[in-house]
Order: sequence, then C-alpha cells, then structure tokens
Amino acid sequence: MTLAATLMIRDEADILPAWLTYHVAQGVDVFIITDNGSTDGSTTILEEFAARTDVVVDLRHDPVHRKQQGALVTGMARDAAAVHGADWVVNADADEFLMPVDRTTSLGEVFAALDPAIGAFTVPVVNMVGRLARSGTGIERLHWRDKRSSEELHAIGLLAQPTSNAVHVGDPDVVVVQGNHQVSIANGGEVPDALRLEVLHLPWRSIAQYEHRVETTGLAYQANPALVPSPNHHGMRDYRRFKGGVLAGYFALRHVTDTEAGRGAFRHDDSLAAFFADHGLTPRTVPDELVDAEEARRLQQFGTALVERDAAVEMSREALAAAAENTRLLEGTVRHLHDTIRGLEARLAESEAGAAAFRNRRSVRAVTGLADRLHGRG
Repeated sequence: MTLAATLMIRDEADILPAWLTYHVAQGVDVFIITDNGSTDGSTTILEEFAARTDVVVDLRHDPVHRKQQGALVTGMARDAAAVHGADWVVNADADEFLMPVDRTTSLGEVFAALDPAIGAFTVPVVNMVGRLARSGTGIERLHWRDKRSSEELHAIGLLAQPTSNAVHVGDPDVVVVQGNHQVSIANGGEVPDALRLEVLHLPWRSIAQYEHRVETTGLAYQANPALVPSPNHHGMRDYRRFKGGVLAGYFALRHVTDTEAGRGAFRHDDSLAAFFADHGLTPRTVPDELVDAEEARRLQQFGTALVERDAAVEMSREALAAAAENTRLLEGTVRHLHDTIRGLEARLAESEAGAAAFRNRRSVRAVTGLADRLHGRG
C-alpha cells in the first residue's frame, strides 16, 4: 500500500518542518509538493526535504500567485496515482495534521486496513487554539480543541467551524475542488469506527503569521478575476480587516487562556505535541512570543467592539434591504392600482359613450315619430 500526500505551500516556514516530520513518522510514503513562490525560507526547507532517501519527494515550483489551488492540487493528486502508484491520496495544507482518532495506531496502518471500495470520504477538521502570540509555531501552546457553537463563533467575528477535508483512493482522473473539501470520486461506504481520522488544524498560530497569510491570500484572489469568492468568504473578510488595520482585534478573540478554555466550549488535546515527544522527534519550530495578558485583554476588548459594530452595520444593511424591498412592493402595488384605475376609467368612458349613443338614437327615433305624427304618417 502506497500513501501519498499533496501539499501546495507558500510561506509556512514556521510550521512546515513539523508538518513534514510528523507525516513521515505517520507513514506517508510519497510527498508531492508545490512551492508557490515562498519568500520566508520555506523553499530551502523543501529542498532539504527533497534530498531525503527514505521517502519519495516530488518537489515542484509555481511562482504564480493567482489562487490556482484547485488546478494545481488536481494535477498533483492525479500524478500521485499515475506517476507514483498511490493507493490513497491525502490533499492537505501545511497547518493540517491528519491523525487517527485511535491515537495508538498510525496513518500507514489505517490506510493499509481501509477498503479501497470506500473510494472517497471526508475527515472532520478541528481548530486548535490557545494563548495569543506575536510569533511562534504553537505546537504545545495550541492544545485546546475549539468546540464553540455557531452562535459563539458569530460573537467573535467568525462564521462557522471549518469544513471537512476529502481523502480519496488513487485515481489518475480525479478532480479536487478548490480548498480540498470535495473530490470527483464518489463515496462507496462508511469508514469503520476503528479507522476513523481527523485533522488537527493550526490556522491561527501567531499575529505575524496570520497577517502575512491573509495579505498573500487576498492579493492572490485579486490577481485571479476568474475566482469570485463570496463577500463573506473568511479569507476575504479578514483581508478587508487587514487592509483596515484592525485584523489583530478580531484575531485576538479566537484565542483563549487555559483558565478561559476550562470554562468554555473547549477540550484539552495535547496529542500532537505528545506524538513528537513519544517518537523522540524535535522538528525545527519558531519559539512562542506570547502577548502579555493585559495587552491581550485590550486587543480582545477592541475586537469585541469591532464585532458589535459589524453587527450593528449588518442590522442596518438588513433594515435598508427590507425597506428597499418594501418600497419595491409598494411601488408594484401602486403601479397595479394605477393600471386598474386606468382600466376602470377606460371602461367608464366606453359605458358613457355607449349611453350617449343610446340616448342619441332614442332622441332621433322620438323626433322622427313626432314628425310622422305631425304629418299624418303614423
């Protein structure tokens, strides 16, 4: 059984070494990686990784920044099967750590036991959060599974929990949808409970990392007019916040201290850090530079005010939209009444014209009759 992972990456040097080390240790055999014009040292890390002989590394370079993930990942996923003979393919991001729910087993063991007839299936993605930091990889710091409800997420300026990722059998004709959440291969059955997987997701590692990511994502979307994300797309929402100079306030609301997490909808999970420790692995990471408690509190207060402002603006927009719709309906009603009145006026005019003609005919007959009687013709 050959397990392949695809990765499209740009500027993820803070977490890339840990991602590579982790997935090698978990049993991934083939890595097909496209470096999307990194400038932060990620390219050097990948070139060093490509020199390894214990795994197959197919390293590619695409410096174009046009948010072309769907097309590039599709190409890599197809080559995983056609070129490298992969039985199973995982399409991932550098902040996503695929892990068996049963922590006593490995990815290699899970995929060796999976029935290929399953075809494709989705894997839940869990955001990991912790204390707010200016910089740092956060492998040990981000140890709380975020279980907040949609309502709780809305209160901090987020829309929803992340969408599940798709995993699939090797297929030279597969199509991977932008974002890696769907593929063209149908699901052919359920994954047994003992073989279930999940993704531990570390998207918010530090203020510096996230601001850079948001800026590059927004610029890439702007460079590709063929892609038109929704105005509520999380990346574009944060890009607008970044351009407005207020992203740090929103970002701070996504993080919690251990005390806060213990009182909220979070569950402690240090399995990622434990995996490295248990396997004697020490990947290169960026030390955490924490934001002190007082400044974090101020940033969160600022973020709360921003979210409340956004809610008020949204309510105003909804009220204006409702008023506009009511105006449109009233205008339609007025037009209908005008049309009805014009119709009634036309019918009244016709009736009056008919009555006048009738009266004229009666008058003519009466005069004719009188004339006949006067002349003795009756």
